[in-house]
Amino acid sequence: ARELGRPGLKTKSGLMVGLGERPEEVRRTMADLRAAGCGILTIGQYLRPTLEQREVAEFVPPERFEQYRSWGEEMGFSFVASATYVRSSYNAFEALRER
Repeated sequence: ARELGRPGLKTKSGLMVGLGERPEEVRRTMADLRAAGCGILTIGQYLRPTLEQREVAEFVPPERFEQYRSWGEEMGFSFVASATYVRSSYNAFEALRER
C-alpha cells in the first residue's frame, strides 16, 4: 500500500488450513504477511468441495483456530477472523469499518 502511494489502503489475506500444515508453518506465514504490511487476516478450514478435489487432511479443532486468532492479534493484525467456516470475505465490511 505504501509503495503504491496509498498509505491508508488496507490489505487483507486469507489462509485455508486442514491440508496437512503444522501450526508453526501457519505462524510463520502469518508473521510473513504481517511483515509485508497485511493488516486483515482470515483463517478457515479447507472443506473438500467435490470428490475430485483434495481430501481434508485434518479437521482443525476450535482451540487451534483460537490460537491462530490470538497469534494474529499479538502480531498486530487489525482484524483476525479464525474459525472453521471463515472464508476470505468473512465480515469484510466490519473489518474495514471498525479498523
